[in-house]
Amino acid sequence: MTAIDTGPVPLGPTQLRRLRRDYFSSPVSTLISVLCFGLLLSIGWVLFDWGVLRATFAAEARQPECQAAGGACWSVIANRWRLIFFGLYPYEEQWRSALACVAVIVTMVLSCIPVFWTGKRLTAVWALGFLTFYVLMKGGMLGLLLVREEQWGGLALTLFIFVATAIIGMPLAIAFALLRNSTLPWIAKTTGAVIDAVRSLPLISILFTFAIVLPFVLPDFVLQEKLYRVIAGSALFFAAYQAEIIRGGMQGVAKGQDEAAMSLGIPYRHRVARILLPQAFRNALPATINQFVITFMETSLVVIVGFFELLSSANAAFGTSDWTFAFVEVYVFVAFLYFIFVFGLSRYGAYLERRMATGQR
Repeated sequence: MTAIDTGPVPLGPTQLRRLRRDYFSSPVSTLISVLCFGLLLSIGWVLFDWGVLRATFAAEARQPECQAAGGACWSVIANRWRLIFFGLYPYEEQWRSALACVAVIVTMVLSCIPVFWTGKRLTAVWALGFLTFYVLMKGGMLGLLLVREEQWGGLALTLFIFVATAIIGMPLAIAFALLRNSTLPWIAKTTGAVIDAVRSLPLISILFTFAIVLPFVLPDFVLQEKLYRVIAGSALFFAAYQAEIIRGGMQGVAKGQDEAAMSLGIPYRHRVARILLPQAFRNALPATINQFVITFMETSLVVIVGFFELLSSANAAFGTSDWTFAFVEVYVFVAFLYFIFVFGLSRYGAYLERRMATGQR
């Protein structure tokens, strides 16, 4: 049996020529490249020295021990990680919040596998995953203790707002895009006015309006929990921007395809579902992934209406006298969590671009 060499693959002549052309093509380019690489190495070494070599990891360590070591004090994470991840969720029930996060992450992973790339399968996966998340977080059934939405927090609340915004906002965005492309002028202009009105407002004002102002103007039987009103406002904001992204993708589809489908007698709903929208989403894929990334980052804005999401939980983690000095470590840890999700979304988008042969190769 032939042995498989798993060692590092040396750079070939083509890669070496490309490196020389990109970074060392002239004396000035060589000098700039050397200075930039040296600066990056210096910054990397300082961060590694602070975050690893001189860092304090012992859970029992406090400010004197951390300051004596001179590095990062990761003891704050060891002591306050539950608050960061679960917020105000009851301590005895935090295993449910953890399982709910796992359920959402598993659902995201499954929806990235090509075998699930059909409308029925994606709908089934997301319906089951979101229902599992909601039952675990809310409780009140299957022997689980009821936990009100006001007690949700941390990473679980951030994921819930993000996923609910995407699930509600994407169908609404498709409807907006189709209505704005309607051949009936009054429908197209009315939809355009709604989209432009929403896009002209900052998200903070929309969240504040849905959370605080609506209870004064709507009857009680119409209102729901404040969290759901915030999600509705976030989904509307997402839909307004995503509708324009989808409409741009639709404009990239040749009109002859729709005309050919009409000549074959294909109904409108099938023309939209099987011809127009698949190509529109392929054309708009990079912008769509970017919109998902922005939406995930903007979940931190719900703190202004009183919710204890991931970033707010992080602020509370160092809000005691024992850990006020360790705010940098807490923010670095939370930034790492955001980076994991955002980088995963961006890499998945790049994978889809390669698979669908869109963008520059």
